[in-house]
Amino acid sequence: MNGRKHSAQEIADSLRERIRAGALKAGDRLPTQAELADEFEVERSTVRQALRALQDDGLLSNVSKGSPPRIAQPSVTPGGPQPTMVGLAPRLAEAFAARHVRIDAACLTAETLMLALGDPLRSIHAGELRPDSIDVRLLLPSREINLAFPVPVEGRGTNDPVHQRWLAQRNAQGQVLRHNLRSLRASHGVDVSVTFRALPFTPPVKLYLLNGAEALISYYMVSRREETTDGQTLDMYDVLGAESLLFSFDRTAGQRDAAFVDESQKWFDALWETITTDLTLS
Repeated sequence: MNGRKHSAQEIADSLRERIRAGALKAGDRLPTQAELADEFEVERSTVRQALRALQDDGLLSNVSKGSPPRIAQPSVTPGGPQPTMVGLAPRLAEAFAARHVRIDAACLTAETLMLALGDPLRSIHAGELRPDSIDVRLLLPSREINLAFPVPVEGRGTNDPVHQRWLAQRNAQGQVLRHNLRSLRASHGVDVSVTFRALPFTPPVKLYLLNGAEALISYYMVSRREETTDGQTLDMYDVLGAESLLFSFDRTAGQRDAAFVDESQKWFDALWETITTDLTLS
């Protein structure tokens, strides 16, 4: 490590990526809290926050004080809903098998989408997938609105650190997602378009539309939690969208599912073309 202190979110993101890449597999034990604290050069309390986030995402099992937790087994319920962090990546990988990929998403931040894109991007770099074009449109909340969540438990102040934390995450994650996709232009000649527009409200759900053929939706579950960043403890009402169950509706599954996909696409397109505004990540 380079001596810079890492936040709990950065540690959790790093461990998620190891799980996605297969460096940590289902059933494997994580390193101990002491080992992780040494690796990331942080206090154990920061490591515990990161592990709680992974547990909330449904990525850890056997969480106890006696021994390091294990990587959870993925859900094996045929056709059943899975935690968003588990269920989105394989659906994206299948969508990226198309020649012309179109992904529309409405969410609080681009975090889950950014992480889940790792699988199809690796497949493209490995030559397993060869799309001609990728068109991604994201609806994210405007920085100008009073978000319903995340918010401080004690109410907003003039300089709301919870809002600033969310805004920094929204911008950083969106920029990483855009960079990772646009890099495919130079490396593989893929025609890539990534655009953002700002919602004038807080989305109560996250919605992903894949190639106009599948709609994936999950509910944001609000809960109270604390996070320590740069020595400041934030007591807030927040959501952990990655743990929410992801429900899939496929056009080929029947009239009911097809109608849901069509109406979801109409809803997204109407927002994109009417009350949303251009969004600059800065």
